[in-house]
Formats: sequence, structure tokens, C-alpha cells
Amino acid sequence: MSNRTLILVKPDAVKRGLVGRIIQRFEDKGFKLLDIKMVEMNREMAENFYSVHKGKPFFENLVSFITSGPVVAVIMEGRNAIDAVRVMIGSTDASKAAPGSVRGDFSLGLTDNSIHASDSEESFTRETAALGMQ
Repeated sequence: MSNRTLILVKPDAVKRGLVGRIIQRFEDKGFKLLDIKMVEMNREMAENFYSVHKGKPFFENLVSFITSGPVVAVIMEGRNAIDAVRVMIGSTDASKAAPGSVRGDFSLGLTDNSIHASDSEESFTRETAALGMQ
């Protein structure tokens, strides 16, 4: 089944010049790039983007980090895109991410973990709306 997902190259990876290398992995896997945009997220956008985590102890860190610099938002399409991309990016905690995964190869920590990907159709819809994409 073909579906769409959102990939967000986070500020740490943008600052380190990894955008092209990260996107290339998904294109090499066979995903089609449908839309791409660089975004400077403000607090309101970040709070909407991470609204499912509001009230959790790490919410403030997420918002602060994602607003610390530009991000690159990419909508990709392909077979089982949401699940396949989640496998490709690896564990949220960089210290537990497998070598060969995006986070295993590029991430530095738990918050500065280089990439975000939608975990469901509902998340994709909410996240792309928060970024003004669709």
C-alpha cells in the first residue's frame, strides 16, 4: 500500500550539512519526494507540531530544540511509507539506534536526534497542517 509520510530534518542535522545525505537515503530506498520546504518554526508552530506531547516532562525541550534553527520538512510517498521510514530512522534515543539507521549514523542524543518522521496517518495530517504543507 502506498502512502505518504513527513520527514523533518531537525536543526542539528541542518546545521551539520546533512540534509542531502539524509533525504538521499529515502530516495535510494524508492520513496518519491512530493514536497520539500525549509521552515523556521516559531513557538506556536512547534507547540502545534508536538501537541500530542503537551504536558509531558520533555515537551519544553522538544519545543526549544525544534525552534533553535531551521528544519527541512519533506513529504515522501511510497509503499508502507510510515512504517518503513520509521524503521529507517531508528530508535529515538541515538545511543540505542542501530548502525545504518539515520539516527544510528548521524544523531548525537535524545533530543538532537537529527530527524523526525510521522508515526501514523493522524500524525502526518496534524504535523503537515502545523507546517502549512499538504
